[in-house]
Amino acid sequence: MTFLLRGWVWRQLGHKGRLKKAEELCRVVCLHPSLMCGPTNTQTQTPTTQTAAFLHLSTPVTKKRRGRDEKHAVHMNPKPQEKNKKAVVGIWKNMTVQELANAMGRDLEMVFEMFLYVDNSDAYHHPNASIGNLRVIQDTVKRGGLRFRIQNPPNDTIQSVDKNDETKDAFKRPLPRECELTRRPAVVTIMGHVDHGKTTLLDTLRSAAVVDTEFGGITQHIGAFSVALESGERVTFLDTPGHAAFGAMRARGAMITDIVVLVVAADDGVMEQTKESITYANEARVPIVVAINKIDKPEADLERTRRTLLNTGLQLEEDGGEIQSVGISALHGTNLSQLVEAIVTQAEVLNVRADPHGLVEASVVESKVDSGRGKVATCVVERGTLTRGAVLVAGTAWGKVRNMFDDGGRPVQSAPPAMPVQIIGWRDLPSAGDQVLEVESEQRAKEVVAWRQHQENQVKLVEAEATIKEKLEEHLKVYKAQLLEKRRLGIRRKMRSKAPRQKQFSDECSSPRVSLVLKGDVDGSVEAILNVLDTYHGSECDLDLLSYGVGAVTPSDVTMAEAFKGSIYTFNTSVPKDVHQLAKVKGVPIREHNVIYHLVDRLKQEISDNLPLLDVEEIIGEANVIEEFLITEGKKKIPVAGCRCTKGVLKRHTHYKLVRELDIIHQGKLSSMRHVKAEVNSIPRGGECGLKLEDEEVRFQPGDTLICYQINNVKQLTEWDPGF
Repeated sequence: MTFLLRGWVWRQLGHKGRLKKAEELCRVVCLHPSLMCGPTNTQTQTPTTQTAAFLHLSTPVTKKRRGRDEKHAVHMNPKPQEKNKKAVVGIWKNMTVQELANAMGRDLEMVFEMFLYVDNSDAYHHPNASIGNLRVIQDTVKRGGLRFRIQNPPNDTIQSVDKNDETKDAFKRPLPRECELTRRPAVVTIMGHVDHGKTTLLDTLRSAAVVDTEFGGITQHIGAFSVALESGERVTFLDTPGHAAFGAMRARGAMITDIVVLVVAADDGVMEQTKESITYANEARVPIVVAINKIDKPEADLERTRRTLLNTGLQLEEDGGEIQSVGISALHGTNLSQLVEAIVTQAEVLNVRADPHGLVEASVVESKVDSGRGKVATCVVERGTLTRGAVLVAGTAWGKVRNMFDDGGRPVQSAPPAMPVQIIGWRDLPSAGDQVLEVESEQRAKEVVAWRQHQENQVKLVEAEATIKEKLEEHLKVYKAQLLEKRRLGIRRKMRSKAPRQKQFSDECSSPRVSLVLKGDVDGSVEAILNVLDTYHGSECDLDLLSYGVGAVTPSDVTMAEAFKGSIYTFNTSVPKDVHQLAKVKGVPIREHNVIYHLVDRLKQEISDNLPLLDVEEIIGEANVIEEFLITEGKKKIPVAGCRCTKGVLKRHTHYKLVRELDIIHQGKLSSMRHVKAEVNSIPRGGECGLKLEDEEVRFQPGDTLICYQINNVKQLTEWDPGF
């Protein structure tokens, strides 16, 4: 029957191109249950009306009947069967193993069995383990025959923000549970006074020439290094500057540390920065280990050093206290093993631990702009494990970790707690000391940064509003007084100013001004220099900081300095050749420095050079008035002082003071100096002369003193004292 139907349909269609359509129609007629296999009469085996509906199609369809029968046509092509779609599972970063099993609808045992075939899943071996690697979650879902969709955590108590809450900031996670904590290396900060041997000690511990790279032997910024000790322990050391200008950086070093090693020179004892370091450590509630350095010097006095430490409140073990102290020589390596043992013992007592899972929390130690790598920040991880691709927020800066390097410049794939790393991928440069928090996505990071910038703008707006209100009150006070005066005079009478109207702003500043652009190597160094500049409050010269930043000098810095007739000060950073040439053409001086002492001294010199010259009086001679003579010139009596020179030399073309009983009666010049009757230019000591002043109204008395002096223009020196 199929063959007959196929031939009939072939003839009805009448075109070879419709062969496929004919075969499909025959297949439907013979196989479709709704047509051929519908309900039939079992007794007579005759087809029902559904078969007749098909037979109706056998009649030729003319063009006239086609439109009329189109609504009664039977659709022969059945709908294709829908494919079985895989279920979609919502996943997010740092979800636990239990949450992954619940989302997939699988047992924990099955999920752990899937982990056997997923890379980098060995660390997640208990139900509450937080899976920080999103690739592990994705591969596990694929192993389970499901699809995934990345979403925000449903009940995120870590850094989620309630939509009804106005706060959109990011915060630290709640404290971890005891079962989630693991042992981590201790973070040790070396503190002390300048030139007491802090960097030399660290140099000896890690056997690297660090002190040679510091300009002038002074640590200019914080250094973070991981050191493997002989005992097998690993310790992270932070070397903070001892210079007075880096007090804020030294304070940040104490806030992110577990143990403070206080280096005190045995020959100098406790100094100013030593006391500050003790204060920072006490504020952070960090235990102290005292290292008395330079014991190999002949002038070293250990007992006196211990007494000075006791006066500061540090009670050593030798005096019955709990603070360990070790006498060392950082230069020759004397007793360093004892110091290391004291550090390890203190770390074991503290039992420092951290949570290596979940969102990362860290602190920025220093930040800088590298010409080849962009914005770089050195961070110490405090919680979680930092990996490439993580999205971080620090202050009002955010970034996505593009690469990480250890203290030796080697690339690393992950950074566990207490490991210092250099992070590349920041959109903006974070500030040293900022808290680093990992967020779920770039969108969340932008939201947090926008919120923090909004809060900062609100604070500035409040401050500006207070200033505006104060200025408005001053204006209204004057305006109301003028309004009352106008009403008193009458409405029609117009008030006129009795004096010419003065300019509200002067065209030029009357006082001298020093303008500068500051560029430094790292954010901490720039901040320290800014703190030094804040100590300047000189009224004789204005100090105008045009801009400051981190990184090399750019052409825009030269353009800005040229516009304000200023100079560029650099601190331990490079200046490209093309920028040097541009500055030379535009006449902008670039002053490069590697030590903060030299930078401040050069700035003080420039301020002094811009100060006006001082008029300093230099006394040349003195004369006593013996008697007053009145001489007649025309019809006028003119007084003349008969004097004897008692000190120095009297010169005619200089200035004179007339002093009577310690009071200055007159200051001026002479119109005549005579010896006997001859006009002379000078009178030596012991000589007598007659002196006539230009002011002929001044009268003399016996016993008066005439002081001869000249005015010298002397260069002024600024009184600015930055504190070192």
